[in-house]
Amino acid sequence: MDSELIEIRTGTDETVADLTAEIDAFLRGTDATDGLLHVFVPHATAGLAVIETGAGSDTDLLSALRDLLPADDRWAHRHGSAGHGRDHVLPAFVAPSLSVPVLDGRPALGTWQSVCLVDTNRDNPVRSVRLSFLRG
Repeated sequence: MDSELIEIRTGTDETVADLTAEIDAFLRGTDATDGLLHVFVPHATAGLAVIETGAGSDTDLLSALRDLLPADDRWAHRHGSAGHGRDHVLPAFVAPSLSVPVLDGRPALGTWQSVCLVDTNRDNPVRSVRLSFLRG
């Protein structure tokens, strides 16, 4: 298995960060052919999604998460910025890991699909993402 920890700067705003370019570069570095790519976020306040980006879906996802998980004082988990407790609930809705088939060295994503880091935690501007490739 090939594995690499990459660093993603998410800044201090809620974000959906497209990881597809980083994934392509990782797979090129492994001489990948066919297998399985596993993506994991080793954080308690971030997740991963496969969605279309650039056409508003990323903004819509953040809006839906704000509706579902408001950044207010209802949360028992209260350290950090206001509403930070909701960030700790996020991974129950946006999982911290996912797997994608790899065929001919490329992730077998649909035409408009991208692998994205979803980060609503404004307290941590830098995130780690573990990319692992298991040959078939």
